[in-house]
This record gives sequence, structure tokens and C-alpha cells, in this order.
Amino acid sequence: MSVPLPSDTAGLGLRRVLLDDLLEAPAGTFDFLECAPDNWIGVGGRYGEALQTLSSRHPLTCHGLSLSLGGVSPLDDTFLARTRRFLDQHDVALYSEHLSYCSDDGHLYDLMPIPFTDEAVHHVAARIRQAQDALGRRIAVENVSYYAAPYQAMSEIDFVTAILDEADCDLLLDVNNIYVNAINHGYDARTFLARMPSARIASYHVAGHYDEADDLKVDTHGAPVKDDVWSLLSMAYATHGVRPTLLERDFNFPPMAELAAEARRIRELQSAHAGAAARTTHG
Repeated sequence: MSVPLPSDTAGLGLRRVLLDDLLEAPAGTFDFLECAPDNWIGVGGRYGEALQTLSSRHPLTCHGLSLSLGGVSPLDDTFLARTRRFLDQHDVALYSEHLSYCSDDGHLYDLMPIPFTDEAVHHVAARIRQAQDALGRRIAVENVSYYAAPYQAMSEIDFVTAILDEADCDLLLDVNNIYVNAINHGYDARTFLARMPSARIASYHVAGHYDEADDLKVDTHGAPVKDDVWSLLSMAYATHGVRPTLLERDFNFPPMAELAAEARRIRELQSAHAGAAARTTHG
């Protein structure tokens, strides 16, 4: 049975290009690793051995890419069964997926936004419950970045919270996505963050983005985390509490020392807010 991650932990993404660096990293460089099971199920050889070695040394979380919770095609029962075996094999403490869809008579190779409607809430919540039953565990869904909204009968915040309530699932709160969406769609990031349901938050993601223009940010995961996003993460800890936090980096990888420095910054923020909470409790 997997053991929940301690709240004050910082993780890195398990990417194939980083395998050697992750294997050779000194103890304490990071607390856990996150991988996309879609990219690792059934992988053998050198990569499979490296995965097994790393998951024996470090707690592993998983963030899915292809479940397509917002799609209309039936959930893939075979894939869900294979995912469950992978999660059990590696004692995965947290499995999450995107609040989006990625298939329509075939894989779209992108995360597409879901219309913000009551009908979509009921549809997605039912699919999340089905996925939780198949996987034998609660899952967390991630608030996603989006650039075009297909239809909005309700606000994004009301849409997300309605799904969490109806599905009775957890939330993977992506702080960078809040920042990017707030700029691109003209709302206040701090107000949005404050309305997130604290009790549902299982973990956080933080990442870098690309500044296309003052009013257009692109969620690339290919750059260092911006100061405004660090500030928003600090607010998240202050408002909702410290949770395990993953530094996402998917390409344009810097030396491991730079990723380790960002992981340390996460830990420093966690320590500061955990200490403040303890002083408030005992003061």
C-alpha cells in the first residue's frame, strides 16, 4: 500500500533525457519524482531498469496524459487496468489527470478545453468516478491552461469546483496555469486561487511559461519559474496549506544544478509557511 507523501516535499519530473542526472543526483536533491504512466507502461530495457531503480529509491507520483476525462468516447478499460497495475507495482502515492480531453475518434496529441456547462460537469464527474472505481483509488484532476474557451455558461472557477464536488475527487492545483489563464482571460489570479477548495488540494504544480505578449502567456514548461508565479505559490501555501509540490520542466532542460535550485526554493517556501502556521497555532 502506497504511503502518502509528506506535505513539505518538492519533486521533479521523471523525463528520459534526465535519467542519468536523476540516477546520479546526490541524496536530498529532490523528495519525489513524477512520471506520465502513459509513457512508461510496458517499457523495458535500459529505460525500464532505470525507472525501477528510481522508483525503489524515491516515492513516485503519476500524472496521466491520455485518459481524456472530458472526451465523449468511452474510457479505455484496458488502459485503465494497465495503469492500475503500474500504480500498484510502483506504490504510487498520487495519480492525477488533466481536466480536459485529448481524443475524438483518435488521439489529438493535445489537451483540449471542456465547455463550462452543467452538462459537462455531470459528464466529466461521472467519468472521474468511473476512473476512480477502475483504478481502485482517489485521483486528482488538474486545472488546465487554455487559450480558447469553446463555451462558457459558468465561470472557470465554478466549473472546476462543481466537478470536484460531484465527482468527489481531489485537486492537483497548477499555480502556473492559474497565472497564465488569469492573464490570457482577464481575471484576477489571487481571487481565483483564494476560491479553490483547500480540503480538495492534494498537491501543487509549478512551472515556467513563455511571455508572448503582455496579455498572452504560453504554458510551455520550458523555462524557469517566473517571480510572479513564485509569489502565487507562496500565497497558495499561506491560503490553503503546504502540499507536495512538483517543479514541471518538459524541454529546454538546464543543468541539474538549476533544477535543484528551484526545488530548494520550493522547500524554502514550504518551510517558511509551515513555520508560520506552527507559530500561529502555538502563539
